[in-house]
Amino acid sequence: MNTSRPQLLFSAFLFLIALAVPLQTKAQKAPAKEEWLQLFNGKDLTGWDTKIAGYPLNENVGNTFRVENGMLRIAYDQYGRFDKKYGHLYYNKPFSHYILKFEYRFTGNQVPGGDTWNVRNSGVMIHSQSAASMGLKQDFPISLEVQVLGGLGKGARPTANLCTPGTQVYMAGKLTTAHCIESSSKTYDGDQWVAVEVVVLGDSIRHLINGETVLAYQKAQIGGGYVSKDYDFVQANVPNPQEWAKKDGTPLASGYIALQSESHPIDFRHIELLNLKGCMDPKATNYKLHYTESDKSQCVYKR
Repeated sequence: MNTSRPQLLFSAFLFLIALAVPLQTKAQKAPAKEEWLQLFNGKDLTGWDTKIAGYPLNENVGNTFRVENGMLRIAYDQYGRFDKKYGHLYYNKPFSHYILKFEYRFTGNQVPGGDTWNVRNSGVMIHSQSAASMGLKQDFPISLEVQVLGGLGKGARPTANLCTPGTQVYMAGKLTTAHCIESSSKTYDGDQWVAVEVVVLGDSIRHLINGETVLAYQKAQIGGGYVSKDYDFVQANVPNPQEWAKKDGTPLASGYIALQSESHPIDFRHIELLNLKGCMDPKATNYKLHYTESDKSQCVYKR
């Protein structure tokens, strides 16, 4: 069959249009970009609840938790002595599958009355019980603690460790009963900022420092007592201690996020979260490609 040059060019043009149409349609239906939730707005403590041992919910004793210069600060300049006034600042919404990012730095000196093991020591609790469920005198929530430490100027002192008040985890397929487990991170001396990332996929969790995994564990669960036989749920002033003891082995795959007050001043900034649980139906208008856990109840469709 004879075909002229103009006809060939026209046919090629039509072919390119045919290719472009589905590409354009696909682009229009592409999932929205990642939407990071700023847990801390840099201005005030909106969205957060305070609970300090020995005091009612939302009594911010000594202005412990405050916002200054765009930072969320935990300070003790209005304290005489610390005397076991352990506190936590809870974000008021629970999560199960997410990536949490934050930066921290230690400053100044420990307040008098703090335990020696709390020098340049704090933490961020994940999968925590709520602030409202804490006992009046309860020191620490039942949770998984991403323990953050600062160097002491000599010797190794890794950060992004794991501590387990009322919880336990598996590592490399084996149940780990130690209360605190060190990461493989290096030591960070001085008042430098340290970037932490926590990847939480239900009961499977990884800790990262500056983008590098330093600790990983799975099958997080309630159990193992509170800390030890010498410091159990009763001694820790946990409400309904018998009920918590009965939950031994119960999977722990969701909960609240809380910043810890343990007697050494610490600053936090850039506290943000990428929710990984949501609508995974491509036909929905709020479908996101980065979701890893489906929640059909969140799907929204065009009418």
